[in-house]
Amino acid sequence: MSSKSLRRNRLTGYTFLLPNILGFLIFICFPVCASFLISFTEWNGFGEIKFTGFSNYTRLWSDDTFRISLINSLVMTAVSVPATLILAILAAVALNRGIKGVKLFRTAIFLPHITATIAVAVVWQLLYNPTMGPINGLLRSLGIANPPAWLASTQWALLSVIIVSIWHSIGYYMVLYLAGLQGIPKDLYEAAEIDGAGKVSQFRNITLPMLSPVIFFTVIMGIINSFKVFDLVYVLTKGGPGRSTHMLVYDIYDTAFKRYEYGYASAMAYVLFAIILVITLIQFRGQKRWVNYS
Repeated sequence: MSSKSLRRNRLTGYTFLLPNILGFLIFICFPVCASFLISFTEWNGFGEIKFTGFSNYTRLWSDDTFRISLINSLVMTAVSVPATLILAILAAVALNRGIKGVKLFRTAIFLPHITATIAVAVVWQLLYNPTMGPINGLLRSLGIANPPAWLASTQWALLSVIIVSIWHSIGYYMVLYLAGLQGIPKDLYEAAEIDGAGKVSQFRNITLPMLSPVIFFTVIMGIINSFKVFDLVYVLTKGGPGRSTHMLVYDIYDTAFKRYEYGYASAMAYVLFAIILVITLIQFRGQKRWVNYS
């Protein structure tokens, strides 16, 4: 190929890439860099930008709302991620065994994930209604005179959001695990059966090790998504009652777009980024001990 034709081919390739590159630079790269600079300032979005150094970051240490939001996000991650992944694995294993009506069950489990989060939250608001909701109606019919107030209770609100998050996410991870299960060679199970291994032993010694790359990916994605939860909290509770469901992303939103403290909100966003980065790096360091790529 001549140099002229090579340059023409390169130009054609760069032309096709240009819209995506421009979109990345304008809508992702520039805002990320700008927010990092803003995190060192005091700015309400309209007036003069005042450079304050690391004061926004040091302020986080004494901010009770930020501390509560961080604790709530950690609790949600610690509860929702293991529960979601365990239920997704169990659902995938059950569907992979070719049960009757597998397509119907697969669609039913995956459907919540592709449903708009706002619609999911509105429906669960009705389900959680303490007086007319079907959940409390069922509990009363079972003899529970004073069922929880769910979203209106400081004790139950966070758990209520976690339940909705788990229900909404299971389908996505189930599909990933189902794809991983279908890639496991059948002869491994046949050899195990010949050796006398039971179903539990096969699951522990074959299924889990062969699924470990998928588990590693889903753990990372689950943690990231749990720290990023916003829309469910916004629609279901708006961070309440009190600050019982105040999450980090909701706190960032509240600080930036209700209190107009863009510098402080940007500092929160970068602290959240640092937390997720550290957790992800730890996982990558530890994955050599348990992830099997062979």
